[in-house]
Amino acid sequence: MSVASAASRPALAAGRLAAVVARRWAVAVALVAAWEIVTRRRGDVFFPPPSAIVARMHELWFSGPATRLWLTPAATADLLPSLGRMAAGLAGALLAGVTLGVALGRSPRTLAYLDPLLQFGRSVPPPTLVPVFVVLLHLGTTMQVTSIVSGAVWPILLNAADGARSVDPVQTDTARVFGLSATDRLRTIILPSALPKIFAGLRLSLSLALILMVFSEMLPGTANGIGFQLIDAQSRSDLPTTWAAVALLGILGYLLNTLLLGVERRALRGHDATRGGERP
Repeated sequence: MSVASAASRPALAAGRLAAVVARRWAVAVALVAAWEIVTRRRGDVFFPPPSAIVARMHELWFSGPATRLWLTPAATADLLPSLGRMAAGLAGALLAGVTLGVALGRSPRTLAYLDPLLQFGRSVPPPTLVPVFVVLLHLGTTMQVTSIVSGAVWPILLNAADGARSVDPVQTDTARVFGLSATDRLRTIILPSALPKIFAGLRLSLSLALILMVFSEMLPGTANGIGFQLIDAQSRSDLPTTWAAVALLGILGYLLNTLLLGVERRALRGHDATRGGERP
């Protein structure tokens, strides 16, 4: 292989990556451009152009000094508490969902007995339980995190149970014959086999956690958070801020989902490498 051919590889890879990014974002860019043109021509106060929404987002949350990562005091007062509650709720849902799901998946009889209750709990719309937690726990971070856990736990729990139940019995029997303890079988066979379905449930739970985080912050008596900022702007008929909060939530959801997909690919790639195969 020539030196010129080897040197051209990074340029070709960068070109292919740019082409993929351009194709992926072409429709979104076209829609935003059309939105900008139409809203500027109409001049409707209820539908500001995207440029005005972005400018409002920058003014509210991202115009701070570089020493604070360009975050304004409003950002640290509203965005960081929201993300902290969401992270705590999602972590609690992940811990409870994986623990209970794997335990139920490895006990078919218990799962059969509890399946009606699990399906009932999964079917209850998560926001409807928030008023119940307000009565039990009163307003505050504990209530908000509990609300997130109660709604986000179901996709993880059910997917973890399904993944643990579908483990190849030959693998577990072989491990038992070779003297592996229950903890070792859980660590080396059951959890790795259930990992793809756990991640599938986690992606669903991420969306639910974001919804419940906003909903719990929109209740009267809440003092901060993106949901509080959204409902406060709505009560003051501050439409640019309202649209800015909605856009920020969409961007956060996209970024968090992209981050989770990256973690999933890395985790499953390592898992498949240890099992002697690659994901398609």
